[in-house]
Amino acid sequence: MDELSQLGPRLRAARQHRGWTLAELAERAGLSTSTLSRLESGKRQANLELLVPLTRELGIRVDDLLAPRDADPRIRRDAVSRGGLIIAPLTREASAVRAFKITYRPGAAERPPQVHEGSEWLYVLSGRLTLELGGERLELGPGEAAEFDTMTPHRMRAAGGRPAEVISIFNTVGERLHLLTPNDDAGVTGTPE
Repeated sequence: MDELSQLGPRLRAARQHRGWTLAELAERAGLSTSTLSRLESGKRQANLELLVPLTRELGIRVDDLLAPRDADPRIRRDAVSRGGLIIAPLTREASAVRAFKITYRPGAAERPPQVHEGSEWLYVLSGRLTLELGGERLELGPGEAAEFDTMTPHRMRAAGGRPAEVISIFNTVGERLHLLTPNDDAGVTGTPE
C-alpha cells in the first residue's frame, strides 16, 4: 500500500506544474472538482477509471504517480572491461537515457567510426580525449564537454599516454553500438565507486 501513499501529492504536483486549477483539470478529464480534490488529498481511493483520463490530460503515465518499488536510489551495476574501455554504468538498465563513466585506455585498438540515431553528450573528468567527428579531430581535456548528433561519424580514444575518464550520455542505440559490440571480450572489473 506504500506505493499509493504518494499518488495524491504527485497528482497535485503534476497539475500545478501545468498551472491548472482543480476545476480546469477536472473539466478536461471529465470528473467533478470534488472527486479530483479527494484524490489529491488521499480521501478517495484511486482506480484506473479515474486515473487514465487524468494522466492522459497531464501527459504523464499512471506509473509516474506511483512510488518506485525500489526505494534505494543507488545504482548497483558492475563495471566491465571491453575493447580497451572500462565502462561503469551510472543509470539503471531500464533507463531510456544511459549514462556511463568510461575510461579510455591509451594504446587501445582503434574502432571504426560509428553512426547511429540519437545524440551524445560527454564530459572529460581526467586525462585527454581525442574525439573524431565527421572528419574533424578534436582534443578535449578535463572540464571540457561535447554534444553532437550521432548521425555524424564519430569515435573516441585516449590522447597521449594516460587514460581518459569521461562521463557519456546516450540512448540505447548508442549504448549497443559503442559499448556492447559483439567482437569485444567482456570481463567484470568490479563494482563502480
